[in-house]
Amino acid sequence: MAKSKKSDRGKNTAIEGRLGDKRGDVEAGKQENQGNIRLQLDTWQEEVIKCQDNIALRAGRQVGKSTAIAVKASNYATSNPKQSIMIISATERQAFLLFSKVLGYLHDNFRSSIKMGKNRPTKSEIKLTNGSIIRCLPTGLDGLGIRGYTVNLLIADEAAFIPEAVWQAVTPMLSTTGGKIILLSTPFGKDNYFYRSYFDKNFRTWHINAEIVADSRPEPQKTFMKDFHEKEKARMTRLQYAQEYLGEFVDELRQLFSDDIIARSCTLKRPDMHSPYRDYYLGIDIARLGEDEGTYEIIRKINRTNMIHVENIITKKKLTTETFDTIVRLESQWNFKRIGIDAGSGSLGVGILDFLLREPTVKRKVIALNNLQRQLDHLGERKRTLLKEDMYMNMLALMEKGILKLLDDDEICASLKSVQYEYVITEGKKTSVRIFGNYTHIAEGLIRAAWVANQKSLNAFIDWI
Repeated sequence: MAKSKKSDRGKNTAIEGRLGDKRGDVEAGKQENQGNIRLQLDTWQEEVIKCQDNIALRAGRQVGKSTAIAVKASNYATSNPKQSIMIISATERQAFLLFSKVLGYLHDNFRSSIKMGKNRPTKSEIKLTNGSIIRCLPTGLDGLGIRGYTVNLLIADEAAFIPEAVWQAVTPMLSTTGGKIILLSTPFGKDNYFYRSYFDKNFRTWHINAEIVADSRPEPQKTFMKDFHEKEKARMTRLQYAQEYLGEFVDELRQLFSDDIIARSCTLKRPDMHSPYRDYYLGIDIARLGEDEGTYEIIRKINRTNMIHVENIITKKKLTTETFDTIVRLESQWNFKRIGIDAGSGSLGVGILDFLLREPTVKRKVIALNNLQRQLDHLGERKRTLLKEDMYMNMLALMEKGILKLLDDDEICASLKSVQYEYVITEGKKTSVRIFGNYTHIAEGLIRAAWVANQKSLNAFIDWI
């Protein structure tokens, strides 16, 4: 299977280097039997688990990279006493996803190795009876929260999304221990530490293509995965799909909000209280069908040149009635000037909008910002053509001018960083811009709040063409 970059620079990318070669097909049916639970593992997962080098694992989504690393981290921690293992990611939410898989594997296979009682596992730490400790921490924008630790094994999940400034705090952790580093991620452009590490001779690398993984799986899983990939391929642009599922480094996809703009804008602490006698604007992104998280973002407009983000509320799997009740409750608390809601195709906001337009307290405040369709007032009249890209450009201009300041929150920063854009040539050979991302629900709420707060005062848009 995969060869180390140190031994063979030309054939080191696991699946990538053997596309179309039957010898490169991912095998299914291999089993991991380190503990009591027997996992079905692909060959590349077995190779990653056994590898003793620094690792850079780039992969499409839903291929099993987290499972492989959870097994590897668990085996390392239980086999090596008094070791410090740290799992990091840009946000606590992302870091905890991998951390919870590690805890689950330990619980199923090495339960007696987990300390209990007053030393039982917490949300961010697992202590083992052999003296090893597994920690889970978010990096934030600059890595301040992880400075000072000594680490034997560092695992960075979604490493391509971790800001550049963080790595200055991360690499000294390994200097005194000679420890190893594992980077796993879906690609995110070429201007980041993960990309450079992937082509560093000191890392052994794997490139895992989700379509090839699907071909290797038994039925009916194979059919389920291939059908899902076809739907995603139809929904996404060619470049977006290549990045997200084929694991390709795509230079044409670019980060909309730069790390510098995010750092300069996300500086505010959440206020302890608020007055209902201020100009507040609510932006809502309701979870789309089949997705989990929705968000409510509140901006206070002090004047034309000063807007501040005062609240960020994330909800999970809410019924439409609960979402309606939440909007009405927030209105009673904040007395909004305007409410911008996503009511586009595929959004649960379509049904909620009808109820909001009948509710006396909000019907003259709510504005449906129907991504790629039109803006509607409470009478249902067409006001103007409005693209999602218009709203993103509006907020980017506000941030660049220093007009809009946002809350200093890892989840908000991660959402902004995840937003990418690409140039698309339409049928008439006209170049346009497509904006997208995988963790944009907070950004989508913010662009609506910023739009309704600023639609009469900002005429500056960025010329992309």
